[in-house]
Amino acid sequence: MKERGRRTWSTWGLAGFLLVLVAALGAQAEPPSTRLPGRPLESRERWGFFLGKAAHTAIGREYRVRHPRRVVFLDPANLSKIVKEGRLGNPERLSELVRLLRPDITDTSDRVLFEIKPDDEASRDEGREQAGRYLAALNAVVDPGKQFVGGTGYEGSLFVEFENGGALWHLSWRTPEPGVTLYRWSSRRKKPNATWKERAAQKEEELPRDEMEQLGELAEQAIQAAYDKGERPKGFQGQVYLPADCR
Repeated sequence: MKERGRRTWSTWGLAGFLLVLVAALGAQAEPPSTRLPGRPLESRERWGFFLGKAAHTAIGREYRVRHPRRVVFLDPANLSKIVKEGRLGNPERLSELVRLLRPDITDTSDRVLFEIKPDDEASRDEGREQAGRYLAALNAVVDPGKQFVGGTGYEGSLFVEFENGGALWHLSWRTPEPGVTLYRWSSRRKKPNATWKERAAQKEEELPRDEMEQLGELAEQAIQAAYDKGERPKGFQGQVYLPADCR
């Protein structure tokens, strides 16, 4: 009986240890809630969600602005929709999983696509792999003579000014290799009584952590409103300077 009791307590002790270990690993996997840009403390959104969404919105919408006569699909349009509505071939030839893939920018008029990623080596590798997968899927079903390639030469820049002389954020992007467009955010130091163009000429710096937390969601909403020509989001007292303003 004593031996059985020792084995029972040992089993419960091991189970308790495993539960604590799993909880600890889970806690490490979750980003600190205070690092989530523009979200309540209880939010579970991953770090950088709003800045990534803002970048994708700006880069995709800007491509359409520059090519108004082309047929351009943006994420969340999937390959099935692109093939069908772009009249590229039979979407039924796509497998169930492949047809749900969603390239960031697909220009069916010029037969090019772009995958948008942050400007770092790991993301660049991921973008290259994803763009290649999308191209292979499209080129396996499109009609002869309609083969797609990775897009090139796409770059741009915009600024978000939150208040006069205060926070000024810069979003820039480039396409260093076919099909992979990389973006980065930076900021300029506060300088009262200076125009945004004067401040834009200053040396770029990393976005301050506290600004990302407080203004990330607002930046995404402001950029969306600028391209939609809609009302400014509540609490936004600044201005979005689109690429046309920056050239």
